[in-house]
Amino acid sequence: MTSEPNDMPAIPIGIEDIVQAAQRLEPWAHRTPVLTSRTLDERSGASVFLKCENLQRVGAFKFRGAMNALLLLDEDQKAAGVVTHSSGNHAQALALAGQLLGVPVTIVMPRTAPAVKRAATEGYGARIVLCEPTLESRESTVAAESQRHAFTLVYPFKDWNVIAGHGTAALELLDQAGPLDVAIAPVGGGGLLAGTALAVNGRSSGTVVIGAEPANADDARRSLETGLIQPSFDPRTIADGLRTSLGTRTFAVIRQYVDAIVTSSEAEIIDATRFVWERLKIVIEPSSAVVVAPLLTARLRAKGRVGVILSGGNVDVETFFQGLAAQWL
Repeated sequence: MTSEPNDMPAIPIGIEDIVQAAQRLEPWAHRTPVLTSRTLDERSGASVFLKCENLQRVGAFKFRGAMNALLLLDEDQKAAGVVTHSSGNHAQALALAGQLLGVPVTIVMPRTAPAVKRAATEGYGARIVLCEPTLESRESTVAAESQRHAFTLVYPFKDWNVIAGHGTAALELLDQAGPLDVAIAPVGGGGLLAGTALAVNGRSSGTVVIGAEPANADDARRSLETGLIQPSFDPRTIADGLRTSLGTRTFAVIRQYVDAIVTSSEAEIIDATRFVWERLKIVIEPSSAVVVAPLLTARLRAKGRVGVILSGGNVDVETFFQGLAAQWL
């Protein structure tokens, strides 16, 4: 059984759309740094370049896609406002983009969403509408809000303008690191991996493109292997940003331009998160660590110059600091 129809849509965007998105985003998005680690190089047997989207605005690559989508709206659409459903980085990214451009933003969010995420999204000026924690409730609530207020829907990944914006991270990585033999990006709904694949194919067609995901949420791997979109069945994984199933648009790109999907266990993802925190002194979320884990374990035997996109750094550190306070205060 599949979760989406498998007659794939045409791909209407390419490298020129991503280049134009990069120019459009230049006044708004951070040009995030690229870091290296001698220890990671030694353990992986490759020269690894880490694109730090954890240092992007709102702490994730999602700002690129959200901002690009809003910049392409016409004036009537901007005045009416936009809506989406999200309880994570896309909610905050769209809220900030709306605040910067003066576009009203409504976020449909499950009532079970962490209070810290709701507060962060509201802090950027978005209006929150709560729904039940099911996909059906999310989508029906979004549809009702869109019809009632004439909002434009900006999906987290089922939007070509969002995908083009996401591709600008890989475009920057190629500019900063130089030629790459392999490019790796995490995959949940597929927006970042699709954007990465389009950027790499357009700028460096000889580069191998790899997606990375948790073994507990390996629907992208199964989809690529079977040629049909496979459901994710609400998987249990610490990489909570990668629980979403692929959409037809993202899968159309992945099926054409991605060479393989590699998976890692929960223990390997945790170890990779700790490695990056300790060795590179930056905070990434476990959803980012899935691109590092297969290099540390040699599950992916990449050679030469390898570029990886660290997708975000939004970690709830409250428990950590509560432990420190309990011990020292």
